[in-house]
Amino acid sequence: MDTPDNIFLIGPMGVGKSTIGRLLAAQLHMPFFDSDREIEYVTGADIPWIFDVEGEQGFRIREARMIDTLSRREGIILATGGGAILAPESRSNLKSRGIVVYLRASVAQQLERTGKDKNRPLLQTENPLAKIKELIKIREPLYRETAHVTVDTSRRSPRSVTAEILRQIEEYKAVESAQ
Repeated sequence: MDTPDNIFLIGPMGVGKSTIGRLLAAQLHMPFFDSDREIEYVTGADIPWIFDVEGEQGFRIREARMIDTLSRREGIILATGGGAILAPESRSNLKSRGIVVYLRASVAQQLERTGKDKNRPLLQTENPLAKIKELIKIREPLYRETAHVTVDTSRRSPRSVTAEILRQIEEYKAVESAQ
């Protein structure tokens, strides 16, 4: 497979963006970045602290700036935060600067993978299941609008998801080059 310039992973919390991103990066010999980890590195604070101090809006501003910075690089794999697609400029930057892969999973799978994770500020609520459903309702159309390819990760191994992503990217590139 030709190595694509950039592969950007989008999708809700708990679909495996970071895990899959690391596998893709290793397989393609490309550097891997996680926008949330990069924000934490630059600020010296973790995501829950940023949410507490600056609120979600403050975090989203930082996130959009980080997406802009990282998506300008060439030859990278980038795992974005679940809400990265909320900013129109981030959607545009991702879509125009690489191949965007939407990783999706069932609500049950997302809850299973994130339910007890204290580093997910939006899920620190009495009813994480209702919150996941609410976020999906709002974000699903934005993920679909931004993605070039979509891969379901529910009940699949990271290796099989990675193979599926590479297959779909190859198909996408073949269709694009034929046009």
